[in-house]
Amino acid sequence: MRKMKLAALAMLGAATLGLTGCATGFPAQVSRFQMMPAPAGQTFFVVPMDHRLNGSLEFQRYGAVVAQAMQAQGYRPAATPQSATLIVNMGYGVDGGTVEYQSDPFAYSRFGSPFGYGGFGYGSRFGYYRPYYSRFGYGYRDPFYYGWDDPFWGGSGITSTIVYKSNLDLDIRRRGDNQSVFEGHARARSSSDDLNRLVPNLVEAMFTGFPGRNGETVKITVPPPGRVPPRG
Repeated sequence: MRKMKLAALAMLGAATLGLTGCATGFPAQVSRFQMMPAPAGQTFFVVPMDHRLNGSLEFQRYGAVVAQAMQAQGYRPAATPQSATLIVNMGYGVDGGTVEYQSDPFAYSRFGSPFGYGGFGYGSRFGYYRPYYSRFGYGYRDPFYYGWDDPFWGGSGITSTIVYKSNLDLDIRRRGDNQSVFEGHARARSSSDDLNRLVPNLVEAMFTGFPGRNGETVKITVPPPGRVPPRG
């Protein structure tokens, strides 16, 4: 019986890991193509790929995150696009979400749970409240946690999650000849469409190991706050 419980726990944990990115970090897939020059006094300016966002307060917020990451790499911000050595074209977004269903071995069943009343924790026919952790705090039933928006709370043992796919795209070009020197694409899945949380994590993933190997696609997990990422 104990082995059954541990096996079920492992299955649910593995399914949760790739979607939440809360307690265990924010997982993303990053592809990079580059012939990026090493920092040697070059300046940059961040502009939106979608020209409709010129002057947008939202873009200014997210563009500043990319600018901070560029400065951390050793490049210097320019006052205007015309005075910049490099133009950083930035695009970002999140889709409308799709519903995915999964069997939950810990859900309470009106016919009884193989792991005891309500499984592990406080289960009831009125819902199973799972804890979550994120850089914004600790609590219960957060929409960033896997298993929210569950229409089967009556005890079928099936949870539903709205899964959102987010993206960050960067195209860095030399202003003088418009030659592209870096093209990067970061993708992630989450149970929230909050760009205020998604974009900074995607930027951090994009600039982890920047500029990366030309043509390489890697999986990068942004660690939770207070946890130092591994070297190498």
